[in-house]
Amino acid sequence: MQQVSGSRWCSSLKCWLIPDTPSNRKKCGLLPSFLDVKETERQEIREKLVACYNKLLLKGYSFNTNRNYCLHLKEYFSLVSRKYSIDEVTPDIIERYLLWRLKKKNCGGSDMNSHINAIKFYYEHVLGKERMLFDLPRPKKPSKLPKVLGERELERLFRALPNIKHKAILLTAFSCGLRVSEVVNLKISDIDSERMQVLVECGKGNKDRYVMLSPMLLEVLRAYFKLQACKPSKYLFEGMEPGMPYSTRSAQEVFHAAMRKAGIHKRPTFHSLRHSFATHLLEKGVDVKYIKDLLGHLSIITTERYLHVAREQIVQITSPLDYLFKQPGLDLKNGFAQLPGKISQNVSN
Repeated sequence: MQQVSGSRWCSSLKCWLIPDTPSNRKKCGLLPSFLDVKETERQEIREKLVACYNKLLLKGYSFNTNRNYCLHLKEYFSLVSRKYSIDEVTPDIIERYLLWRLKKKNCGGSDMNSHINAIKFYYEHVLGKERMLFDLPRPKKPSKLPKVLGERELERLFRALPNIKHKAILLTAFSCGLRVSEVVNLKISDIDSERMQVLVECGKGNKDRYVMLSPMLLEVLRAYFKLQACKPSKYLFEGMEPGMPYSTRSAQEVFHAAMRKAGIHKRPTFHSLRHSFATHLLEKGVDVKYIKDLLGHLSIITTERYLHVAREQIVQITSPLDYLFKQPGLDLKNGFAQLPGKISQNVSN
C-alpha cells in the first residue's frame, strides 16, 4: 500500500488509507463510486444500477458513458421509486418526470438527451422490453460552430508553456487532432518514428486509427522524454502514479493555464485544439474526406461542419454589396463621400 500514490497510515484505524480513485477502486476489486447510493435509499436501487453497469460493460461502452448513464439512472430511480414501481412505469410517467426535470433544473438539450438515452438503455437493454420510449420527445441540440484558434494564437499558446511536458501534451493534441482522452491514453509504443505515424487506439466508439507524426512533434517528444527524471514506462504522458496515464482534468487545466498566460480571451476548451487541427487542414486545401479519417469520424456529415469555419474559403466569397458596386450604370460610391477616410481602421478599433 505504501507504493500507492497518496496513501497514508491511519493510527486510529490501524490500516492504510488510499485515495478514492477509479484506478485504486479497480485494484481493490471495488465498484466505481458512482454506483454508491445513500443509506436512506433502498438497496434495490443499487442492484438496478449494478445490473445496468454490467450490461454497459458487456456492450463495450466507454467509462464516461457508463458513469453518466448510471448517474442519470440513480437520479431517476431515486425520484420515481417514491411513488411507482421502477420496472412497471409507463411512458407517460417517464415523460412527466423528464418535464419536471427540464423545468426544475433548467437542463440543456445535450444533458436531457443523455438522460433519455440512459432511461431507454435500462428498459430496452437491461429489462429487455421493446422500444417503449421510442416516441419520447427529444430537445433539439444547439447547432454550434467549433471554436477555432488562429495561427498566431496557437503560437502564443505554445510559447506560453515553459514546462516541456505541458508543451508536449498540447502540441500532440493539435498536431494529431486528438481528443483529450486520446492524448492522455497514448502509449509510448503508439509512436512509430520509422513510419512517421501515431496509432490512436480505441478512440471514440472503440475505433483504432492512424494519424501522421509531425517531424517537429517527434523532436519535441524526444526532448521531453530525454528531460524526464522518471522516464514514462507505459504511457507517453504519465501522472503522479507510475504506469498510470495523465488525468484528463490535469490536461484541461494545462490548456486553460496556457490560455491565460498567452492572454487569449476567447472561451475555447481543450477540444478546440482538435477543431483547429481540422479547420487549418481544410484551409490548406486538404480534402474533407481525409480529414474525416484523421479525426475518426464515422460520418462525413460530422466533418463537414468545419466547412462553415474555414476562414480562407469564407473571405474569398464576394459580398453581394461588392457586386452591387460593380453593376454598370450605378454610381453608388459618390453617396459615401462624407464617410471617414480610414473606415477599416475605425472598424478594427
